Amino acid sequence: MRFDILSVFPDMVKPALSESMIGRACKNGILDIHLHNIRDYTKDKHRRTDDTPYGGGWGMVMTCQPIMDCYNAVVGNDKNVKTVYMSPGGKVLTQKMAMKLAKEKRIVILCGHYEGVDQRVIDSIVDEEISIGDYVLTGGELPAAVLVDCVSRLVPGVLPDDECHEDESIESGLLEYPQYTKPAEYEGMRVPDVLLSGHHAKIVEWRMQKSIEKTFKRRKDLLRKKKLGKKETEFLNKLKEESKKK
Repeated sequence: MRFDILSVFPDMVKPALSESMIGRACKNGILDIHLHNIRDYTKDKHRRTDDTPYGGGWGMVMTCQPIMDCYNAVVGNDKNVKTVYMSPGGKVLTQKMAMKLAKEKRIVILCGHYEGVDQRVIDSIVDEEISIGDYVLTGGELPAAVLVDCVSRLVPGVLPDDECHEDESIESGLLEYPQYTKPAEYEGMRVPDVLLSGHHAKIVEWRMQKSIEKTFKRRKDLLRKKKLGKKETEFLNKLKEESKKK
């Protein structure tokens, strides 16, 4: 899968995408990530990529010419491209959205900066605007790195085990159960006995219960969307009854 990131500060993105699993996937040829400096395409003698907004107002707006020239140089005649603009005004990124994007062969990510980009750019080339949350950052570089990481780990071969993400927090529809590793006891704190028992069925049940309990306490909205089995529903109802007594 190929990602092309268009930015005026591409070096902000590079460190986040050159380490860990994403970095290894690039070295192994599973991912192909390219960073493009929009400033390299400006025709302004001072290498400016922004100007004051029509109608007045605070801040600067990124201009059409350098963005469009950069985009055209990068994409060329390739029609099989999904273009995303990282914007606080876009749809908030979800795991379901990431799974859909992971099916694309090539994604171009435009990083806004300052007060955003000229609307004519968005109207011309952008297929989808995406936000990583209801807050404002100085630019789209960090959100772009988040999007690439989130989508890339769903690409076959990026994770060491294709099934290892299925039980993870959010992707399963619930928050993930608590995790423990060696030693079995640390400064008086013990790993739950069930995890040391070797009894697979009991471990599965414990994890299911802890996952539902954690989700019930922190993200009830996820439970409303999740289809639960009989045992899961019974345990959830038990939690609800207990919470009423407190």
